Amino acid sequence: MRLLAAFSSLLSLSSALALDARQAKPTPGNLVQVTNFGTAPTKAAFWIYVPKKLAEVPGIVVAVHYCTGTAQQYYSGSPYKTLSEQYGFIVIYPSSPHSGTCWDVSSKATLSHNGGGDSNTIANMVKWTITTYAADAAKVFVTGTSSGAMMTNVLAATYPDMFAAGIAYSGVPAGCFVSTSNGVAAWNGTCADGRAVATPQKWAQVVFDMYPGYNGTRPKMQIYHGSADATIRPQNYQETMKQWAGVFGYNYDKPELTKSNDPQSGYTRTTYGPRAEGIYASGVGHSVAIRGADDMKFFGFA
Repeated sequence: MRLLAAFSSLLSLSSALALDARQAKPTPGNLVQVTNFGTAPTKAAFWIYVPKKLAEVPGIVVAVHYCTGTAQQYYSGSPYKTLSEQYGFIVIYPSSPHSGTCWDVSSKATLSHNGGGDSNTIANMVKWTITTYAADAAKVFVTGTSSGAMMTNVLAATYPDMFAAGIAYSGVPAGCFVSTSNGVAAWNGTCADGRAVATPQKWAQVVFDMYPGYNGTRPKMQIYHGSADATIRPQNYQETMKQWAGVFGYNYDKPELTKSNDPQSGYTRTTYGPRAEGIYASGVGHSVAIRGADDMKFFGFA
C-alpha cells in the first residue's frame, strides 16, 4: 500500500509539473512576461502578446521601446497589440534592464552576432517564440522608436538571417553609438548630434563587421525621421540611409524615386531600391508617430 501511495504521489507530482509547464505558455489576449526562454546573456525582460485570434502559422513582430519607456508602455502606446488581433501575429515587447531604460547599442557584445549583449537576448526571445508557437521563421519583423529604433538597426545588422524587415522610427545607423570604452548602454553625443558622418561604403562595412562571413539575404529596411528632431539630429536620417543603401549596393546619390507628401502631407518618401526606403517628416520632432497600418503593408501582413 505504501508503494502504491508513493507511486500515486509521484504520478500526482508529474501531473502538477506538466500542468505548470502548460501554464507557463502565455495566455492569449494578455501581455505576459516570459521568465524562462533559454539563454539570456543580459537581464532584458521578455514580454509577449499572443492574440486571441492567432494565425495557424503566425508571424512575429518585435516592438522595441524608447529610452525611459518599458515593455508595458510600448504595449499600451503603440498599435501592435490591436494589429496583432487583426492579422494574427505575435508581438514580443523586450524591456531594457539598464538605467534610464535605454538599450545597449554601444558595446562590442551587442554589436556582434551572438556576442552576448541585449541584441543576443532579444534574438533568443524570438527563437523561443518560433519554437513554442511553431511560428513562421520567414515572417519575423522588428520595429522600434528612438533607442528602440537604434536597436532595430542593430538587430537587422547582427541577425540578418532572423528578420525579414525592419522599421526604425527616429534612430541612428547601426554601430553609430559604439563606445570607445566598450560601455554598455552608453550615450554617444557625436552620433546623436549628427556629427558621425561617413560614406555609404564605410557605413555598410560597419554592418558587415557585425556578422563577419554572412552572405545571405538581409532584411529590407524603412527609416522614419523628423526634420525638427533635437534629440537625435536629422543628419542621422541621412547617415542611416547611406548605411542601408550601401549594404544593398544602391546608389545613395541617385535614389530610384523621391515622392513628396507621401505617406502624408509634409512627409517625403525616398526609395533607394526595393529593399531600402526612407521617410523624412518635415517639421516633426522626436519622435515620428508610428504608422501602424503602413507598417503592416511594409511587413506584408496587409
